[in-house]
Amino acid sequence: MKINRSQLKLKLNETLKAVFPILAIVLLLCFSIAPIPPGILMLFLIGAVLLIVGMLLFNVGVEMSMTTMGERVGTIMTKSKKLWVIILISFVMGFIITISEPDLQVLAQQVPSVPNLVLIIAVAVGVGFFLVMALMRMLFSIALSHLLVISYLIVFGLTFLVPGDFLSVAFDSGGVTTGPMTVPFIMSFGIGIAAIRSDKHAADDSFGLVSLCSVGPILAVLILGMIYHPEQSEQVSEAIVVAENTVDLWSLFAKGFPAYIREMAISLFPIVACFGIFQVISRDIRKKALIKIGIGIVYTYIGLVLFLTGVNIGFMPAGNYLGQTIAGLPYAWIIIPIGMIIGYFIVLAEPAVFVLTRQVEEMTSGAISAKAMGLSLSIGVSLSVGLSMVRVLTGISILWLVVPGYAIALLLTFFVPKIFTAIAFDSGGVASGPMTATFLLPFAMGACQALGGNIITDAFGIIAMVAMTPLITIQVMGMVFKLKESSRRKDVHGKAGQVSLEVFGDMEIIEL
Repeated sequence: MKINRSQLKLKLNETLKAVFPILAIVLLLCFSIAPIPPGILMLFLIGAVLLIVGMLLFNVGVEMSMTTMGERVGTIMTKSKKLWVIILISFVMGFIITISEPDLQVLAQQVPSVPNLVLIIAVAVGVGFFLVMALMRMLFSIALSHLLVISYLIVFGLTFLVPGDFLSVAFDSGGVTTGPMTVPFIMSFGIGIAAIRSDKHAADDSFGLVSLCSVGPILAVLILGMIYHPEQSEQVSEAIVVAENTVDLWSLFAKGFPAYIREMAISLFPIVACFGIFQVISRDIRKKALIKIGIGIVYTYIGLVLFLTGVNIGFMPAGNYLGQTIAGLPYAWIIIPIGMIIGYFIVLAEPAVFVLTRQVEEMTSGAISAKAMGLSLSIGVSLSVGLSMVRVLTGISILWLVVPGYAIALLLTFFVPKIFTAIAFDSGGVASGPMTATFLLPFAMGACQALGGNIITDAFGIIAMVAMTPLITIQVMGMVFKLKESSRRKDVHGKAGQVSLEVFGDMEIIEL
């Protein structure tokens, strides 16, 4: 099975464009205001190479395998027309895929007051429950905005019953459980289910699964906070690993590769197993297509191993050290604009962002371009990192930002086209991926440590902020889109000639 060379070249260009800006920014800081030890710089550079190769293989593999698998499973399951079967399978899939998400293991270790297994199972149940809700919404055409308002009202109601030190970790949990492994499958799963519907809102409802699945972990962790009453953890930051020589450098990666080879195998197995069961039952995919899917799974697996090894071993120490160094400057406020610049570019290096922007462009036939999506995400993440740095400097509670932020986002859902609401809330989970967890979070923790702040309350929460701001920026893009279409419609009605109308979501796109 050969890969199209032009397509491979295109994906390589996309990957380089996504990674090079953040690489250039870090190098510029290293050789100017924030010098770092050569050992950490070498870790970062090797990590960047692994990240580029990993992202390239991941993007090729996802297109060959995960997208097809998710769409086929969603279509076959819905065709059964038995509601109890759909509910049971959806819950089981959400549960097992969440348990296999590597970032969930990291989250569990950050909450020492709650047993790891208890937290993992609770979060997996939350995702499974909300995946069922998301599918019921699609099947019965329930407005996403109504479910989101109800869900977040419950979330913010529970915040008054949970210790303040625990809130940042709880809100972070919504982002870390929608990682590069689960997002492509869940999004394709929704597209497959929507494909069997013939009504005009099917395209709108194909998005929104990730948004609801992100609520489940937040609720689950908040409920656990009420039961266990967790207190602040004293051990929240590990010492920065510095490679003194080439042997130390190699040993760090030699230890990391086996760990991520094992983690990714565990993560991929449930998804492959689910697809295998559905294929045995339906037998509707030909041998040639199955071979292509198998090769795509191998590419996806190798790509994620390289990517996660690179960012965890290479990017974490660099992010932490840069945060410490910049916050230790006499003009510590400069960390706000620097953080905003890093946030603007780093989101484009998230693996799942490629999947989201491409699927949005395809599902909307280019009406919402990948470029416009990328710009909106970059602006949103830039704002979120800037606000997170303000929190690090001032120590203000995360509630002062997330409550008005989500209030604005939920209010916008009643004024923008439905498809923009679904895409916006999906984007929040997609943007807060491994790059945020392995570079931006250590960056905030290093800065907080240098300033003598409370790491649990001030540094944690940056993932939640990254997940929140795209909800606003992409819906604002939807408002602009709607106003432009409304203006164009008025101009067209004022002219003589024939006009054809094509219904797109809740809007009319005018074509002369």
